[in-house]
Amino acid sequence: MEFPYTPIVGLARTIFFAQGLRFTILGEDNIPTVGGAVMAINHTGYFDFTYAGLSARKNRRLVRFMAKKSIWAHPVAGRLMRGMKHIPVDRHAGQESFELALRAVRGGEIVGVFPEATMSRSFELKPFKTGAVRLAQEGGVPILPTTLWGSHRVWTKEAKRHRGFSRIPIHITVGAPMVVPPDADPVAVSEELRERMRVQLEAQQAAYPPLTGDDLRYLPARLGGTAPTPEEAAERDHHDMTRTVDEFTRK
Repeated sequence: MEFPYTPIVGLARTIFFAQGLRFTILGEDNIPTVGGAVMAINHTGYFDFTYAGLSARKNRRLVRFMAKKSIWAHPVAGRLMRGMKHIPVDRHAGQESFELALRAVRGGEIVGVFPEATMSRSFELKPFKTGAVRLAQEGGVPILPTTLWGSHRVWTKEAKRHRGFSRIPIHITVGAPMVVPPDADPVAVSEELRERMRVQLEAQQAAYPPLTGDDLRYLPARLGGTAPTPEEAAERDHHDMTRTVDEFTRK
């Protein structure tokens, strides 16, 4: 038992039960029982990290997630993040965050990374950054391609959060570990990783209960849903980034 991480996992599972969330987890045996690894996860909802971590429970592992440094400034959340040994990400000092994550995987930890860097409004995979691959390559550890589907229905951008009992199904798949050779091209391996995760994600979407009515908002346009197309989502992301920069420069 690791305090406070283990009790927090227990509390989270109690909340998930109260919400009626229904988890289908595949590939749990792909989580190593010992040693470091990089868990690469797609990102469509605010609670993705809490759900992805459940896949490691069977092998009694805890995942250290890379998350925005601003969370550490919160008096309560910051103490919990430090206590659970998660890794702060400062976008203005990325190398420092990378070194902390590298130290963790070399020390035998599983580090959770979102290769898309930001949440996908289209619910399709965005282009991948190379950080996850470089982390596995330099750390000498495997990558665990991990995809979630359904988590965005609990809480995502531009949509109402489902706080109460919802019975939302959430599918989690951990693919076969990828080994990154020391001389491999991180860009090429990132594309391979993205393709593997795309195949996993589309299999999850095909197996998921059909969405109708207002819930079509959570279905990609490619599948007949009303979610933004990847192009529309990119425009909204650009608007958010521009607005953030403008607000910063006005201060």
